[in-house]
Amino acid sequence: MKLYKFSLLMVVLGGTAFAQTQKFTMAEAVNGMRTNLAVKNISQFSWSSDSKSYIQAVKGGYLTTDIKTNKQDTLISLSQLNKNFADNKLKGLPPVKFINNSEAYFSANNQMYWLEKSGSDWKVKRSATLGDNPANVKTLADNQTLVYTKNNNLFINKNGKEVAITNDSNENILNGASNVHRNEFGIDTGIFPSPNSENVAFYRMDQTMVADYPVIDWSVTPAVNTNIKYPMAGKTSHEVTLGVYNIKNQSTTFLKVEGEKDQYLTAVTWSPDSKYIFVGVLNRGQNHLKMNKYDAVTGNFINTLFEETSDKYVEPQHPLTFFPNSNTDFIWQSQRTGYNHLFHYSLEKGLIAQITKGDWLVTDILGFNENKKEIYYVSTQDNPTEKHLYRINWNTFKTQRMDNAEGVHSGVLSSDGNYLYDTYSNATTPRVADILNTSTLKSTNILKSENPLKNYLRPEIKNINLKADDGTILYGKVILPTNFDPNKKYPTIVYLYNGPHLQLVTNTFPASGNLWYEYMAQNGYIVFTMDGRGSANRGLKFEQAVFRNLGTVEMKDQMQGVKYLMSLPYVDADRMGIHGWSFGGFMTTSFMLKEPNVFKVGVAGGPVIDWSMYEIMYGERYMDTPQENPEGYKTANLLDKVQNLQGKLLMIHGAQDDVVVWQHSMKFIKSAVDQGIQMDYFVYPGHPHNVVGKDRVHLMQKVTDYFDLYLKKE
Repeated sequence: MKLYKFSLLMVVLGGTAFAQTQKFTMAEAVNGMRTNLAVKNISQFSWSSDSKSYIQAVKGGYLTTDIKTNKQDTLISLSQLNKNFADNKLKGLPPVKFINNSEAYFSANNQMYWLEKSGSDWKVKRSATLGDNPANVKTLADNQTLVYTKNNNLFINKNGKEVAITNDSNENILNGASNVHRNEFGIDTGIFPSPNSENVAFYRMDQTMVADYPVIDWSVTPAVNTNIKYPMAGKTSHEVTLGVYNIKNQSTTFLKVEGEKDQYLTAVTWSPDSKYIFVGVLNRGQNHLKMNKYDAVTGNFINTLFEETSDKYVEPQHPLTFFPNSNTDFIWQSQRTGYNHLFHYSLEKGLIAQITKGDWLVTDILGFNENKKEIYYVSTQDNPTEKHLYRINWNTFKTQRMDNAEGVHSGVLSSDGNYLYDTYSNATTPRVADILNTSTLKSTNILKSENPLKNYLRPEIKNINLKADDGTILYGKVILPTNFDPNKKYPTIVYLYNGPHLQLVTNTFPASGNLWYEYMAQNGYIVFTMDGRGSANRGLKFEQAVFRNLGTVEMKDQMQGVKYLMSLPYVDADRMGIHGWSFGGFMTTSFMLKEPNVFKVGVAGGPVIDWSMYEIMYGERYMDTPQENPEGYKTANLLDKVQNLQGKLLMIHGAQDDVVVWQHSMKFIKSAVDQGIQMDYFVYPGHPHNVVGKDRVHLMQKVTDYFDLYLKKE
């Protein structure tokens, strides 16, 4: 889900319980895992083009390490780069993309520089000026041609010459932008270069028909309004088309995509031979997907490869993945069996086989070993709170797990499939990185991070399994106060999210999942968190239990956690608080109004109050439209339930929030004022995504102070 995917209270890097005495400062609790308490990592890991070595960024340069000999050499250094600049020397090393060990490129100050190794130094071979404020910069497969956006138009830069691909004067027609369909459906780019670097496909999003929505910048006097286009559930949506720009002819052809004007175009994929483009065409109702094939030259529709339908929703998240050296066979990731799995298709024969099967889901494809007919992937096969690395033979379907340590693993496969970079953490392991030889299965450790929290007073963490009313297992954690005394009663905070596309409870470092939890534990609180139905990585049945009724099943599941807490003799049931952001803010406010006798205090950050004011793509997937589901929207709407508030409620919102717009909480406050209901409100300038550093610390101090005020005994 989008709803911020808010990381403020969900840092997933760091600790276990050590009998030390140092306490976290609020700054460390909020930002420490990114600053002084950061776990050591291998920065910018990548494989060399020949797969014989790996590259990593270090202070002042890049190192290359030979796999067989383990010999390390400096690949490039900042001092070498700066020899090319008489003036305006680089103050720090920018991210460098290595084409091979003797060619590379990087960008700085809106310039792109191509480098070539000359003896022991690197020389700037050529450069290109991108102009003011380029965005969404993509380098084509030829490693020379650049495509990027400036404002709402798309540009190409070849051999240092910039050419405008589009020239729309209306700022509400966006070309090549990455925010098409508000980044739902796995969309993270609006530019799709062909493999042969001769064409560029791009999204053209026309949002002129969408209502304006004001976002006010209060940091200046007088305040400045910027209108954005925010398509709310049930209202007019934007219209998207796909253009194909021919670089040689400097001409654009649009794909002839039939269907509703406000449908969604997803999973855009070029065929490896650059002749065809595949587009997942999803209706606005999001229950019917067609995977269509189009001619890249004419834009003509050729045929529909397959269709997927659902009585709830179909949610494509990935483009097609073609098998190596094949123009016909590809992998499609689908949830059609209830879990995300890999399906082998042929353009000529249709569905060949379902490759992976089981009550677990594939989360990522890492690549192939063509010689051995192997696919490498990441999945939850062994445990839904963990991720592990696997390979499967696409002919025999023989499967093998590649790692042997519990926890959450991620991997980078070399281009030939002979080596696998495996990095992981778990409750007691800050970070380990290994290089695995996929033929011999020999593993070489290249990093074992020390525990940055070893000198701190750490809480005891209990992993618990509860059951929903249908018997589904729910995973949770209880963080006990440091110096815990089972004979005392403690104030307790439930932190929750419980929305789609997010999982709070995983086997990662630290075991608590969040240093703010531990800060609260050091200050005498019990903290509880649990993933109920609706949250991620448990399959469609688990996620879709909330369909058309957001805030209903989730509350039932979270009440199982509340009942468990109340059964513990050391939980003070009269001093319970609840806290969450975005969807968690919606859940927090829902509890304070629908179960007003449970929590004494609630802190709701950026809450959705009325789902009819949330965006079309996300809102209509889980709720349908307000016209189709009036009862569901009415039940979830919190504006007519303000009178139920009994406890203390602090509502927090960012004034420039363009995801859950400020109007949600403003309407709630007005309703409270009109009825004489007392509550507290805190607004801050900015957007939750951008609250960093000291501002983030101050914000969390506000949250903590509010709990202290009403849950701590005098």
